[in-house]
Amino acid sequence: MRYLPYLIELALLVYCLIDCIQTDSSLVRNLPKPLWVLLIVVVPIVGAIAWLVAGRPERSARSRHVPWPSTATAGFPEYERPRPVAPDDDPEFLASVRRSDEKHERMLRDWEADLRAREQQLGDTAPPPEHPDAPPTRP
Repeated sequence: MRYLPYLIELALLVYCLIDCIQTDSSLVRNLPKPLWVLLIVVVPIVGAIAWLVAGRPERSARSRHVPWPSTATAGFPEYERPRPVAPDDDPEFLASVRRSDEKHERMLRDWEADLRAREQQLGDTAPPPEHPDAPPTRP
């Protein structure tokens, strides 16, 4: 029981110090933020209570910072968050896939035409006559 006041003092000091450090500097009232931290550490009980009463931002100023607009249901906004678009629903992604497909189809047609031209060129040239003593070659 005799350690209880010291534990309460330590808990208040830690809570107020963490709260002060995590608070945005533009929202701190009456004194600059570094001065509040110093006051909380140097004068533990009085500084912590002063922070809670006079330095801490007002409730209306301490709003949650979320990447989506806050509404009346800001506590459970899962259905209000912007959803990522699935690739098959994203027109920009589908257009890039189409462009890529068209590019690959052109490359494939060019390669096939080049291969046919080479085969035709090889077919046009007659193979050199074989030597009569040479073994027959298999096709």
